[in-house]
Amino acid sequence: MKLDPVTLAVMNNRLAAIAEEMGVVLGQTAFSPNIKERHDFSCALFDGRGELVAQAAHIPVHLGSTPLSVRAAIERLELGPGDVAAVNDPFAGGTHLPDLTLVAPIFLGNQRRPFAFAANRAHHADIGGMAPGSMALSTEIYQEGFRLPPVHLMRGGKPARDVLELFFANTRVREEREGDLRAQIAALGVGAERLRGLVAANGRAQVAAAMAALKDYADRLMRAALRHLRPGLYRAVDYLDDDGVGSGPIAIRVAIRIGGGRAIIDFTGSAPQARGSVNANYAITLSATFYVMKCLAAEAVPANEGLMRPIRVIAPPGSVVNALAPAAVAGGNVETSQRIVDVLLKALATAAPDRIPAASSGSMSNLTLGGYDSIRGRHFSYYETIAGGAGAAPGHPGAAGLHTHMTNTLNTPIEALEAYYPMRITEYRVRRGSGGRGAAAGGDGLIRELECLVPATLSLLTDRRVTQPWGLGGGGPGKAGANYLVRDGRRIKLPGKANQRLLAGERVRVETPGGGGWGRAPRGPIRPR
Repeated sequence: MKLDPVTLAVMNNRLAAIAEEMGVVLGQTAFSPNIKERHDFSCALFDGRGELVAQAAHIPVHLGSTPLSVRAAIERLELGPGDVAAVNDPFAGGTHLPDLTLVAPIFLGNQRRPFAFAANRAHHADIGGMAPGSMALSTEIYQEGFRLPPVHLMRGGKPARDVLELFFANTRVREEREGDLRAQIAALGVGAERLRGLVAANGRAQVAAAMAALKDYADRLMRAALRHLRPGLYRAVDYLDDDGVGSGPIAIRVAIRIGGGRAIIDFTGSAPQARGSVNANYAITLSATFYVMKCLAAEAVPANEGLMRPIRVIAPPGSVVNALAPAAVAGGNVETSQRIVDVLLKALATAAPDRIPAASSGSMSNLTLGGYDSIRGRHFSYYETIAGGAGAAPGHPGAAGLHTHMTNTLNTPIEALEAYYPMRITEYRVRRGSGGRGAAAGGDGLIRELECLVPATLSLLTDRRVTQPWGLGGGGPGKAGANYLVRDGRRIKLPGKANQRLLAGERVRVETPGGGGWGRAPRGPIRPR
């Protein structure tokens, strides 16, 4: 069946709207502030082969990695009507253990094979492991939390009680996990219901044809975008500060060969997988590449499987961009993914100098606090990523205090944080002057300082505390970030990656990096922003 352009555009928006509605349901019915307030989740639809056909504009790091989890669930499990699969295993398509993916088949009538699949991925604020929040300074996957290969969470519409009890027994905050899981399951139900409604209104053949045609359309748009780039081989290298447990700078290298509407992206030469938790698995590297190439296109390319057809990604097994078990990976999803984006953009700056921005903050600046809340009489686990400065682009200054690239979350509002957790925000403002100088200045980072009202365990997973976000076209670098423990009025500098015990009344202060500037700054005094 051939579809005219208008029908295809309508179907594209209808499918994307289903994924967006799934996200609305998940966000509004979730229990934890991390999902309800920060929207740390993604929702998507897949065809009967498990290929991505539509994803809501949620979290870029989930964009290219969720399909690998869906495929793992389909390959390893028999999924019937009313079934829901769960997986968070980083070595089965997951990213890191707190990101739990649920997959549900969508059947039409009495068909024996699923017509499609609905899936969502949400970051659970604690999934066990050596420290509250499951984002500690670990050296192997076993320390990071409860690891789920693809398993049935529901069978025939009924909960798999044994799996659920095992899951809940391995988290410090059972009530949160149960509420967030229910929200994820509800969102899958809405996705299935809406897709069946779309099929009832348009016919199975037309919806199936639209799914296939949209993947082909994304393929054509991506090839056209690649043909507009100057053919050649483009190389770059960038560095993570360290792995937090003894290793110094960690190199990520890329060589991008462009020609004939295709691209080969080769990370050969990147550092071996690290002892600390900055390792990225292949799913994360694929996802970061997916994101950069999607941004590169002049037109809006549908977020589906077709986008990556003309792109080949080479990531040597056992490297920091394709780590093998039992590597620790908690920071790979949140920090190394950002550096992969940086190195890809740096390489492409030669191929498309008028399109590529300077480096953004380059760190999600992960802060996790947990312990026993004696005020409310319960355990708590707080997780947040803190925004930084965006890199400037030709003619466009970078935005201040923005979650950039592989993160697309919100902040936790002060009112919600203080109402739910035993904490107090003592300072929250723009870090003036942290953006790089340039004809277009880089965006400023943020300062977020909070006081813990009870004893707690702090975990920091941050980067760009040593290296600086680079500028382009003669622009200056953004200012590196900094972390502090505030004790008895004194600031004690903390490393970028740290585990730390906090006493009641002590504060943690995070100053996030600014973005790089673009172009040479005019001479003269710096004007206040």
